[in-house]
Amino acid sequence: MAHVQIAIDGPSGAGKSSISKAVAKALGIVYVDTGALYRTIGYYARSQGITLDEIGKIVPLLGNVHIEVKYEDGVQCVYLNGENLGDRIRENEISMYASKVSALPEVRAFLLDTQKDIARKNSVIMDGRDIGTVILPDAQVKVFMTASAEARARRRFIELVQKGMPQPYEVVLADILERDHADSSREVAPAVAAPDATVFDNSDFDLEGSIAELLNIIRRTLAEKGIELA
Repeated sequence: MAHVQIAIDGPSGAGKSSISKAVAKALGIVYVDTGALYRTIGYYARSQGITLDEIGKIVPLLGNVHIEVKYEDGVQCVYLNGENLGDRIRENEISMYASKVSALPEVRAFLLDTQKDIARKNSVIMDGRDIGTVILPDAQVKVFMTASAEARARRRFIELVQKGMPQPYEVVLADILERDHADSSREVAPAVAAPDATVFDNSDFDLEGSIAELLNIIRRTLAEKGIELA
């Protein structure tokens, strides 16, 4: 039986990662957080003293970057040059770095094979900005998960407080809006819904409700296509 590919796209803060991770566990398939890969490149750029305004300087340094994706107890861990970065790539500043580096075609090409290789070897649910349009254009299920900027900012604000990295709500909202503009207006692989994607606005859903609804969408779509998970 062929591997099943489920592509989840959408803006920053829509809950793609936490929701997709829970859905992958429920379905017994591999969860791939592609945003973590771009965050890792962004983390490396900052570690090299590269500012957001000169992000192009990361391109000639890509040859020094070795990224490994490992699954430890079912959790995706991203290693940069042999080091597991953990939550360090989740810092608010790294979010902006991730958005900047993801606009560089050289970075996208650098990470493309890594993402496609995982999907070739496993049934996956993969989330990001251009999964259904670029990375997995033949995915059997495509969902564009979104929410209002205010709802996403509230969720991000709470997440940062819980992680001990609090930021003022106004700052978080401004970052969300700035990243939305950067992601949707970039020339390379802008964050837009694939023509055949199901749009899921979870502004009024809590985490459990979002997980249940995404499972419903996936199971309904697979059933309509006569596809069973291996």
